[in-house]
Amino acid sequence: MGCCSMLSYAQQNKETIPKTYVAYKTSEVITIDGKADETVWEKAKWTTDFVDIEGIKTPKYQTNVKMLWDENYYYILAKMKEPHVWGDITERDAIVFFNNDFEVFIDTNGDTHNYYELEINALNTVWDLFINKPYREANNVALNDWNFTGLKSAVTVNGTLNNPNDIDKSWTLEIAIPFKDLRTAYHQDNVPRDQFYRVNFSRVNWDHEITNGKYARKTDENGKFLPEYNWVWSPQGVINMHEPEKWGYVYFSSEEVGSLVAFEIPKDEKIKWKLYELFRANKAYHKTHKTSAKRIEDLTTSKIIILNKEIDPTIENHSFGWTISAKSPFSNKLLVVKEDGAFIKK
Repeated sequence: MGCCSMLSYAQQNKETIPKTYVAYKTSEVITIDGKADETVWEKAKWTTDFVDIEGIKTPKYQTNVKMLWDENYYYILAKMKEPHVWGDITERDAIVFFNNDFEVFIDTNGDTHNYYELEINALNTVWDLFINKPYREANNVALNDWNFTGLKSAVTVNGTLNNPNDIDKSWTLEIAIPFKDLRTAYHQDNVPRDQFYRVNFSRVNWDHEITNGKYARKTDENGKFLPEYNWVWSPQGVINMHEPEKWGYVYFSSEEVGSLVAFEIPKDEKIKWKLYELFRANKAYHKTHKTSAKRIEDLTTSKIIILNKEIDPTIENHSFGWTISAKSPFSNKLLVVKEDGAFIKK
C-alpha cells in the first residue's frame, strides 16, 4: 500500500538509475533490540542519504540504511533524523503510514509480481502485506492478513517518544526478515547467496500539529490533511512506490563485512528498464486510443542503444493481451514484459 498505492502519476522524462548496495554476510549473532551495537553493524556501510521519491527535492531530514544477512535472516538497520518522534497507531496491520513510518519493499526475483511490503512506525507497530501484482494492474490483490511469521523488529529513540515539549534527534529501527517467509515452496532453499533482490525503502513523514498535548497529522483550514513527504533510498521518478521495476539492487555477498565486493547491475537489467519504459508508454497509449500499439514506433521514435549495442524491441498483440520483448545481445536470452507487467526471461 504505502503512501501512494492507489494513485496514478505522470512519469518523468528523466531516466532514473536504481541504487545498488552490497549486503555482506555476518557470522556474528545479531540481537534485534534497536541498539545495533554489534561490531558487524559498525563495519557495515550506510547507504547514500535518502532522496525525495521523484528525485527532485532534498528531504527535510536525513535517512540512511545498513544491511547484512546470514543463513536465516535479511537484516536492515534504518536511522532517521527527526526532531519530533511520535506515533499513535498500535494495532497490527492497521494503516501504519498514517503515522510517520519506515517501509520496506522486496521483489525476490525481479518479475515485479508477488512482492512484499513492510511498514513500521516509531511504536514498532507492524503492517505487512503480500501483493500479487502492482496496483496499476487489473485483478490486483493485496493480502493484508498475510504476515511475516518470523519477523523481528525493534525501535530505539534518541529523545523521548510522544513528548512535544522537547526536541528529539532521531529514531532507529532494526529489522530481521526471515528468508523462510519469502519462500515459494515449503522446503525451498531460497537464501540469495551471491544473488540480488530488487528492494526499495520509503520513509513517510507528515507535518504535524499538537492538540491537547498530543501529536497529530496537520490539517489545512478546511480540515484536510496536508500531503505527506515521501523519502526513498532509490528514486522512483514518480510518486508511486508500486513500480517494482524501478527499485534498487541489493546484492547478498557471501563475503564477510570488510571485504570489497564490486557489484555491477547486469547488462540485461538495463534492457529490462527500457522494456518497462515501453510498457508504461503502451499503457498510456491504450488509455488514449482504447487499443494497444501495433508497432514500437507508435511508442518511441528513438533508437535504443545500451552499452553501444542497438536493441530492437518488438510488440505483439494477441487475443489474450500483448507483450513487449527484445533479444539480448549480451546473454542471447529473450526478455519479455507481458501486458500485466510480469517479466519473463527465457
